[in-house]
Amino acid sequence: MLRTPGGERRLDILEWLKDPARHFPPQRHADLVEDGVTADAIAAKLGVRRRVADTHLALLTDLGLLRATRVKRRLHYRRDEMRIAEVARMFEKGW
Repeated sequence: MLRTPGGERRLDILEWLKDPARHFPPQRHADLVEDGVTADAIAAKLGVRRRVADTHLALLTDLGLLRATRVKRRLHYRRDEMRIAEVARMFEKGW
């Protein structure tokens, strides 16, 4: 799922969210590190429509690699480091 043509974008999202303050502009109502990054900001960085970014974010969230937190009326996304480490261990063991 991550090594498909769209998967490169998902890998980019995961990479950017390692250090969101470096890759995204500050947000008015939320902290980039504590709360995460909005889908609008991720879509702008990817250079795609919001709907396309939502599809990537939904997949990553469903896999448990991202956590979504609602701040005011917007969802903010951040990495779930424990789940990412768990998945990495599964692949290292030859899953």
